[in-house]
Amino acid sequence: MRIGIACYPTHGGSGVVASELGLELIKRGHEVHVISYALPFRLQGFYENLYYHEIDVGNYPLFKYPPFTLAAACKMIEIADAKGLDVLHVHYAVPWAVCAHLAREVVAESCGKLKIVTTLHGTDITLVGAEPSFFKMTKFGIERSDAVTAVSNYLAGETKKTFGVNRQIDIVYNSVDHRRFVPTPARCCRKHFAPHGEKLLIHVSNFRPVKNVQDVVRAFALVRKQLPARLLMIGDGPEQPGARALAQELGVERDVLFLGNQDAVEDLLPCGDLFLLPSKYESFGLAALEAMSCGVPVIATEIGGLGEVVTPGEDGWLCHVGDYECMADRAVHVLRDEKKLAEMRLAARHKADTKFSPDIIVPQYENIYRRVMEVGPI
Repeated sequence: MRIGIACYPTHGGSGVVASELGLELIKRGHEVHVISYALPFRLQGFYENLYYHEIDVGNYPLFKYPPFTLAAACKMIEIADAKGLDVLHVHYAVPWAVCAHLAREVVAESCGKLKIVTTLHGTDITLVGAEPSFFKMTKFGIERSDAVTAVSNYLAGETKKTFGVNRQIDIVYNSVDHRRFVPTPARCCRKHFAPHGEKLLIHVSNFRPVKNVQDVVRAFALVRKQLPARLLMIGDGPEQPGARALAQELGVERDVLFLGNQDAVEDLLPCGDLFLLPSKYESFGLAALEAMSCGVPVIATEIGGLGEVVTPGEDGWLCHVGDYECMADRAVHVLRDEKKLAEMRLAARHKADTKFSPDIIVPQYENIYRRVMEVGPI
């Protein structure tokens, strides 16, 4: 099949999922065309049968702001027409599904079989809560797609409840490349981060308010009072200065290392003993899954789709949002019990390997592509 993938290129779950999916699809003999305004960070290098097409947003003197959505639709039209795409798989309803619908209308005569598959990642829903004016446009994008997928049962349910849609939503979990995200602590030079044998806690995110990163620091400060430990904060965003200030206020700034954005987190995650994710909202929790694949148990919040990723007591623990004391207590309990920690490490890796492997997840997308291709134009 010839598949177009439209996504955001930045450090975040949807761009990672889209990129990894593209890489897996070309391994299975498909031709993939990635459409975005910059090269997704997980697609550095050359890959046979994977092509990148940059959206060029021109400056039009009549517009106050650059018309990104029109530019994106025009690029989809260009690629669908020139490459004879079978499917446009867009990640997020706004703006990608709406752009894809416009593109399909334009190329209907020359490429009438073009199908649209929309994957919802979560912000599609929260965006409407923050910006109600997007409600009808988001619902339009969902309803006009040939197939809609959600990354968790939770997100599918929230989508139906929020938008009042009765259409089928396929649940396709995010996957993790268990061949790349592996429990190999030697790769990350653990002694560099924990030179005196301290326990090592890790957090990875885009440091937006929803990630609740200050609770990572609060939980760590409580852990640090009870045993030697250090914290790796990986990522960047608007909440990073506040997290730095809080670490200084709590007197743990020397043991909190801010590493900024890292493209190869698989080289850092294996260093960790525990992964902390105190988010206020998560539709799935891809960062948690990548940590689990590296054999790192997860202590997260009992919110959204995280309960479909983490099994309390087996490969991690869940606490209520804002209860950083619970997170610290769970962390200390596990870190002091080497046998339990080892068992949880094995369980985390086993789940990533057996439930969220690309070998299980990607064929589900292939089946959806084939299903919509067998149906005539909507």
